[in-house]
Amino acid sequence: MNPTPAASAREIRLLLSDVDGTLVTQEKVLTDRSRSAVEKLHDAGIVFAITSGRPPLGMRMLVEPLQIVTPIAGFNGGLMTTPAFATIEERVLPADIMEKLISTIAAEGVDVWIYRAGDWFVRDLQGPHVDREARTVQFQPTVVKSFAEFRENIVKVVGVSDDHAAVLRAAAATRAAVGDHVAASRSQPYYLDVTHPEANKGAVVRRLSQLLQIPSEQIATIGDMPNDVLMFAHSGLSIAMGNASPEVQRTARWVTTSNEDEGFANAVERLILGSSTSTPRT
Repeated sequence: MNPTPAASAREIRLLLSDVDGTLVTQEKVLTDRSRSAVEKLHDAGIVFAITSGRPPLGMRMLVEPLQIVTPIAGFNGGLMTTPAFATIEERVLPADIMEKLISTIAAEGVDVWIYRAGDWFVRDLQGPHVDREARTVQFQPTVVKSFAEFRENIVKVVGVSDDHAAVLRAAAATRAAVGDHVAASRSQPYYLDVTHPEANKGAVVRRLSQLLQIPSEQIATIGDMPNDVLMFAHSGLSIAMGNASPEVQRTARWVTTSNEDEGFANAVERLILGSSTSTPRT
């Protein structure tokens, strides 16, 4: 039997939230209710942290309005920084697999992006989602002719395509080709995120538990995509968004409303703080 929201809330000391599809709307807007919900967490003495497939710098617009003081876990945990974006720790992909990794993704007809710390590299500014991603993270990529020289210090490789089936094929092919050396999961239907095997959101929960000295059973997590499932598994209270797939929803203890229907704020108010009249479903 699921615990009541109030019973769960008494034990929660940290809420770790995904960003896209969870904390912000589809148009990447942080709503007033979401901002207010985080303020209520602070007032209740509950720590708030964020993690994302975005680079840490791509979350800087959230630091001030949400008064974030905790480590920021970008690239699904591949690069963890302070709120001032000083590096705490970094996990890079093995240099000797980069050529095979990039060719495996590209073979499925999927574009490739590469991230090295704060730098983002693409081969085509007109490629799918480049312009939208630049608006989202609020910085521009560097265009390169080839990725042939990119082997060292790569934090994340992304496969990008509006052919969602091709992204799924690229994910399966990546796991088959180099799966022992990487973590590969979708952060959006059109994005395949490939990071170091210890750079995943489950590892983010464990690391924040260590850094903040908060037991994992006192950590709540909220997200919407397959790359959020591991953080659900390592937290005491897991909440899936209403816009998550049925498969993702089944891995969480609770399901809130969608990110277009104030799902984050509803989850905080009802399930964490127990103060809202809205009721996310189990």
